[in-house]
Amino acid sequence: MSPMTPARVTGTPGRTRVLVVGGGITGLAAAHRLRERLGPDAEIIVAEQSMRLGGKIRTVDFAGRPVETGAESLLAARPEAIGLARAVGLGDAIVHPANLKPALSIGGRLVDFPAGHMMGIPGDPADVAALADAKERPDNGLPILEPGADMSVGALVRERLGDEVLDRLVAPMLAGVYAGDVDRLSVRAVMPQLAAALERHARLTEAVAEIKRPTPVAPPAGVASDASPQTGAASPHLNPTPAASDPAPRDGAASPRLQGAKPVFATIDGGLNRLVTATSAAARAEIRLGMTVRELRQTPYGWEAIAGPVPDPIKITADALVIAVPASPAAELLRAVEPQAAAALSGVAYASVALAAFAFDRLELPERSGFLTPASDGKTVKAATFASQKWPHLGRRRQIVRVSMGRLGEEALLQYDDATLAKTALRELGEHLGQRLPDPVEQRIDRWGGALPQYTPGHLTRVAAAREALGDHRRIAIAGAAVDGVGIAACVASGRSAAEAIADQILADSR
Repeated sequence: MSPMTPARVTGTPGRTRVLVVGGGITGLAAAHRLRERLGPDAEIIVAEQSMRLGGKIRTVDFAGRPVETGAESLLAARPEAIGLARAVGLGDAIVHPANLKPALSIGGRLVDFPAGHMMGIPGDPADVAALADAKERPDNGLPILEPGADMSVGALVRERLGDEVLDRLVAPMLAGVYAGDVDRLSVRAVMPQLAAALERHARLTEAVAEIKRPTPVAPPAGVASDASPQTGAASPHLNPTPAASDPAPRDGAASPRLQGAKPVFATIDGGLNRLVTATSAAARAEIRLGMTVRELRQTPYGWEAIAGPVPDPIKITADALVIAVPASPAAELLRAVEPQAAAALSGVAYASVALAAFAFDRLELPERSGFLTPASDGKTVKAATFASQKWPHLGRRRQIVRVSMGRLGEEALLQYDDATLAKTALRELGEHLGQRLPDPVEQRIDRWGGALPQYTPGHLTRVAAAREALGDHRRIAIAGAAVDGVGIAACVASGRSAAEAIADQILADSR
């Protein structure tokens, strides 16, 4: 900041003030929980760089229906997002998908995605025998993972079950959730339950079978799920992402049933934007759109944030901070505060995706929720969701299909113009469906650059170390998909956890 340009100071003296940096669902969930804990007199400021709230959640009017152009759903295996929806008055608007199975596209032919798996890894090789040779390699009798150890999903599955299971089942599933490279995704981060089971088992299939085995416990009180900006035929998996996880924009063409019980997925009738709006309203926070926080300073009394345009900066004084932005801007903010935390965040890579949405007056679709396709098929389209079939509340006056394109390393795809991306998506969609498609009555392209964080082996250890280092600084917390997992439920959980930690410190100091 130039000494010739003094910052304007903002804030109300004498009131507890918390600055939340980032107005995605993580930041809004944090603001909402802070309001619940700190009461009506606290001043909560949410600073969002863009001109809208919601981050990877964005609903638009498409073909006369509210259609998601980013995150599509809420994951039932986690209760946090559903719990938030109910808390902000949207309990009656929660809706579930039809009971349709997802498919896998192999060589232009749609086949049912096999049951009894976890993120494509079978609990019984016989379950996937029609699609892949899943005979497990001999083991040495020792648990696959030592406590605290980590490895990539690719190395685990390739070594134990071979290339076909990895390429045809696991890789398409993880591409649908993370748009990631299986050889760079951490087992502990993306499948924490499996990692824990691998500490007890010498065989991968036995570890999966243990997790998939029905347990006599009561189902969770809420039904939740989420997505990131993509369209993936995600499976009925338990806790798919790190300890607090569930996507960022993913579009799950997943099986809607969890072990024959409650639906795996849910959404909000009228669109997920309603969750953003209702959470913001319930938080009663001061929302500042178009405000970039550029610098943080710790003071003897709390924190100072320098925000706004460089020629006319604003100094926001705060008693506490929640940093709920993607990894790179979070690292920049923390570099002068805590270099170790900044280094951990700066190492998080991101994948980019493009989503195409099409509306058809007449289109024969198979009675499935959507499909995934292996990268080995050489297609740009990696997944599709038959949205109007999957979500009955959308109605079937027109068939609406969402198509996801882009994997890690394919960022150049987003540079193509809309017409080229739409043409490619339509052509390949027709090839997957085995038919010539009619012209859509409406179409749109949405690009999500840097949408999906990639959790390489050791991610959870690095995040834990970053948080430990930040523990030396009073009243600052990090949250969001960069650290705790992709997906709305994961982000809600992460934001609420950060808010709890901050509120605990503020309330303890006030006693």
